[in-house]
Amino acid sequence: MGVSARLKGNRVATGRTGRAGPVGNGPRPTVLEGVLERITYANEETGYTVARIDDGRGGELTTAVGALLGAHPGESLRMEGRWSSHPQYGRQFTVENYTTVLPATVQGVRRYLGSGLVKGIGPRLAERIVGHFGAGALDVIEEDPQRLIEVPNLGPKRTRLIAEAWEEQKAIKEVMVFLQSIGVSTSLAVRIYKKYGDAAIGTVREEPYKLATDVWGIGFKTADTIAQSVGIPHDSAQRVKAGIQFTLSESTSDGHCYLPEERLISEAVKILQVDSGLVIDCLAELVEEEGVLTESVPGPDGEPRTAVYLVPFHRAETSLATQLRTLLNCDSDRMSVFSGVDWDTALGWLRSRTGTDLVEEQQAAVRLALTSRVAVLTGGPGCGKSFTVSSVITLAAAKRAKIVLAAPTGRAAKRLTELTGHEASTVHRLLELKPGGDASYDRDRPLDCDLLVVDEASMLDLLLANKLAKAVPPGAHLLLVGDVDQLPSVGAGQVLRDLLATDDGGENAPIPNVRLTHIFRQAQQSGVVTNAHRVNSGKPPLLDDMADFFLFPCDDAERAAEVTVDVVANRAPRKFGLDPRRDIQVLTPMHRSPAGAGNLNTLLQGALTPSREGVAERRFGGRVFRVGDKVTQIRNNYEKGANGVFNGTLGVLTGIDHDEQQVTVRTDEDEDIGYDFAELDELVHAYAMTVHRSQGSEYPAVVIPVTTSAWMMLQRNLLYTAITRAKRLVVLVGSRKAIAQAVRNATAGRRYTALAHRLVR
Repeated sequence: MGVSARLKGNRVATGRTGRAGPVGNGPRPTVLEGVLERITYANEETGYTVARIDDGRGGELTTAVGALLGAHPGESLRMEGRWSSHPQYGRQFTVENYTTVLPATVQGVRRYLGSGLVKGIGPRLAERIVGHFGAGALDVIEEDPQRLIEVPNLGPKRTRLIAEAWEEQKAIKEVMVFLQSIGVSTSLAVRIYKKYGDAAIGTVREEPYKLATDVWGIGFKTADTIAQSVGIPHDSAQRVKAGIQFTLSESTSDGHCYLPEERLISEAVKILQVDSGLVIDCLAELVEEEGVLTESVPGPDGEPRTAVYLVPFHRAETSLATQLRTLLNCDSDRMSVFSGVDWDTALGWLRSRTGTDLVEEQQAAVRLALTSRVAVLTGGPGCGKSFTVSSVITLAAAKRAKIVLAAPTGRAAKRLTELTGHEASTVHRLLELKPGGDASYDRDRPLDCDLLVVDEASMLDLLLANKLAKAVPPGAHLLLVGDVDQLPSVGAGQVLRDLLATDDGGENAPIPNVRLTHIFRQAQQSGVVTNAHRVNSGKPPLLDDMADFFLFPCDDAERAAEVTVDVVANRAPRKFGLDPRRDIQVLTPMHRSPAGAGNLNTLLQGALTPSREGVAERRFGGRVFRVGDKVTQIRNNYEKGANGVFNGTLGVLTGIDHDEQQVTVRTDEDEDIGYDFAELDELVHAYAMTVHRSQGSEYPAVVIPVTTSAWMMLQRNLLYTAITRAKRLVVLVGSRKAIAQAVRNATAGRRYTALAHRLVR
């Protein structure tokens, strides 16, 4: 039966429904039919939506509010609910439930097809299809899509893609009927379908907790809600085991590689709301099934504790320690020429090339990097790390060594290239990571290099560091360069800190290392460098008579947000000739709060990339993406780009294609990456970002809101890291009390790792 034959009157239900739930006592329920014109607000967590509806009467658009899960602009809706009057927004319709319906008129079909529901059909193509087939266009796509080739300039390839998109959309809608009945949003329903296909409903019913592991955007809490909806008991072993693994997974997001057994049990009991005895029993079963691993490791007091690991993190930690020890003690040496070099002659030759003398600790670092198969170089700003690295590379190149340079981020890799004159890449590109996260280079296929230099090594998390170490060939030299006083990696572990855990600079250190402490005269003239070292040593920054370091005093967080926007959009560009989007980065202690990254991104987007006639934009949940927006990736996605796109990758949104339902982002690695509209939750705006996300990047200027609303996040290494991201200018906006708290608070937050223990045992 064709689409038209199924139509009754003006509209017919497609079977996809959404339910907002009862709104309590009030006016009797009524029905509102109309076309969803636009969504003006959507809460991604609750699904609460404010939408504008064209009811076909020719007057002003009607406001509808409620959980319009899955509804798209352009769709025709039949909504049940109640009319009410809002004191600020006037008359509006509160939706209790709704059904999507197919349009019957030429105008309705044109709007439906042009709404972006079917990938490959945008407004212009919809106009041509409906112009050719009239109101029967949906029947053609449904029953005989090959006829689309009759439309002028629509070739067989595009015809096939449209037919496939239509079929996928139908299949997804069938899954969504079930998923939305248990409160799953459209974007997650699409992901579930794409992951499991026809097995989606069966997986959700029988193994709902599998979703938390397999599907990005679904955590344990969402999976738990789904599980309750399909009848999984609150105290089932399946639920408790999933909760234990979720607790461990959440801890890795906080940087931990393991949790002590007692803490794991305590936190799992809070999350699951079950007896501790049940958690203990299920943990024992998980250990037996090798769903988690346990091991006795020394605690801070030296006493043994039982550590519980997720399997990948235990394997990575043991593997990294083994590989580093193996590299360090390897019998072969691919740079053995430096073992008998006359260092006075070598350093004299280097001085003749560079015109600069190395201070004693820099000389020690150069000798160490070229004679030790694994070495660490650390130090703060202005201490000559960059020149030392450049010196190492110059001497290695003079002996025709094969040199490979890498850094965790695109920006850091570009900076390393500019510094040394040798091409550097990101660690991910260097290892040629494949879909799934496996590296093309490993023990069986190592990199072809004699010297591997990795800059910004404080950013290396445990998993990435392990992949990197496995790719270093036996006998090659690995030099890790970074500032150990900065924040540790976003991912689990504190690799650089653990390599220096017994940092005495002597033979007893697990990894040979040199720490640069001498601040050069030129750097001493910089307020940025001076204040970075003052903060790192527990002293307040100097704020008077500094040409490159300023404070705008502001005690109120909302006022601080306003001043921050003014500094970025007006004051700093006017005084220093900076581009507000390219040259200035706002770094905040936290995401939430009036002066947090979330609110500041909204304000800064409004000031720097406002909505304009003719500039494409796309709404996703509560955010609007526009061409020209500064964005960042918030998850590792190994399926995108040449070698994946990773958490923290920055870029600029360069295009929005409503026909293909895709946006294009130009990353800081100069790669164009496409994101389907349904994948936009992988991106967030990056006009402002948390200090953690800024690691490895450097900007001409940084603006740092420091307010008491972020009191719990104010730490010395956080403020130090933020300041050291700036090359030329730092502007603090906030209160002296908050700055003093950050400087005073030297507790960096203990991460549960055992890498240092494994390196020395």
